[in-house]
Amino acid sequence: ELHGGTELFHHSNVIPHPSSRIPQKSSETKSCKGCSKDNVLIAKALENYSHKWKKHEANFKRFRSLLSSKCHAVSKAVVTQNNTPLGSNVIYDGERRKPLQVTQALFNILAKEQPFGNATWESCAVVGNGGILANSSCGEEINSAQFVIRCNLPPLDNRYEKDVGNKTSLVTANPSILHEKYSGLMERRRPFVESLRPYGQALLLLPAFSYGHNTPVSLRAFYTLEDFGSDSPLPVFLNPEYLRRLSKFWRERGLNSVRPSTGLIMASLALEICSNVHLYGFWPFNKHPNDSRPITNHYYDDRESKKNVHSMPTEFEHLLKLHKQGVIRIHLGECQPT
Repeated sequence: ELHGGTELFHHSNVIPHPSSRIPQKSSETKSCKGCSKDNVLIAKALENYSHKWKKHEANFKRFRSLLSSKCHAVSKAVVTQNNTPLGSNVIYDGERRKPLQVTQALFNILAKEQPFGNATWESCAVVGNGGILANSSCGEEINSAQFVIRCNLPPLDNRYEKDVGNKTSLVTANPSILHEKYSGLMERRRPFVESLRPYGQALLLLPAFSYGHNTPVSLRAFYTLEDFGSDSPLPVFLNPEYLRRLSKFWRERGLNSVRPSTGLIMASLALEICSNVHLYGFWPFNKHPNDSRPITNHYYDDRESKKNVHSMPTEFEHLLKLHKQGVIRIHLGECQPT
């Protein structure tokens, strides 16, 4: 599935001397498998990280127009009645299986038009779920973005608001989480609707056509919200054609994971619909970049992500390259009071 364990970072005067932040080999313990490899990766990552970040308008425009010309997020990221007419076939992007024909019933629940409008958002915050967000005080800054994207229905209650904010414009939901937390919506469905309250009337983006087994549960999520959810998020389906184009785009740039993570997909989407893209909570290592203290996998728990499907550190390297080029801004560490 798409995975929401996006790992991100922050801004302003965070890392004065990256080299001095990397733990020295002498302090490693024998029980720490893979520490030195991690330290090398972290050192390499921080080489490309500058706290004196400045947007490079020409680089941004160049990358954005390249991405748009290959992926067309504005017209293709979401399955709509325009891009997926009645009687057409939906081809799954995560597995080879029989295409799904668009019946009248399916066509009726597709978005009538793409939800991003023609206007470009001035600023977007893509909030990954990385543990680096814990105690970051980035909530206010995240909330100040015009368009806020979150991954995989993350908790936004009072415990986390100071660090991650509470504004949401778009939130993704992996079908796996619907099975895990809500019995695949085969039993009581109201708890699912209640759990979406924190996201207000955000877009709820479901990867319904990545794998065949995602389709029924994603449709049940749609019908559940239609039946119970006034003032609830608006469910839309991620377009497998867009995902195929995006995977190809990143493969051509040397990213060879099986498929991009939710974090990379959302960062890519943001680059097409926003003038200024800020990433938070993207940091795929278990040590903090500032002082090497251990950090949890997510800001709300320490569960592992699916290593075999996504290559987070490699994705992160690609994002850091864009940070270095002044295309996107990655925020690592604490946010300054606005």
